[in-house]
Amino acid sequence: MALVSITRLRLRSWRFLPMFVWYVLRSSRQAARAEGNLAATLLRERRNTFWTSTIWTSEAAMKKFMTSGAHGKAMRKLVEWCDEAAVVHWTQESAELPSWAEAHQRLQKDGRRSKVNHPYEGHRAYEFPAPPVNPRGELQFR
Repeated sequence: MALVSITRLRLRSWRFLPMFVWYVLRSSRQAARAEGNLAATLLRERRNTFWTSTIWTSEAAMKKFMTSGAHGKAMRKLVEWCDEAAVVHWTQESAELPSWAEAHQRLQKDGRRSKVNHPYEGHRAYEFPAPPVNPRGELQFR
């Protein structure tokens, strides 16, 4: 069994983008080397919105990555930087990343909002559009 983790977040201002990109680069290197990480992808969407899709061998491996290193530091900043944030996890037999359409469906159906200090109306309502699938906006970490 593999653990899938999907996140979606939206930066509330362009002024956070340079530091966010710096953390993305550091976190992507961390994810590529993380024990138990089978695959990791980032999708950039319009309006400073970002999706991640990762697969892990276990929940423990995912949590270790999530709370440590560059990713752990970035997570502590996102509560202030973001006006929307959501996460969903599930297990599946396959070690393949889900499609972005499935990620959106699972996030809407089974996901939860993450804490943000400046929530946007979409965050409060827990409604957001499906991500456009644009291969040019997708980065594979592993």
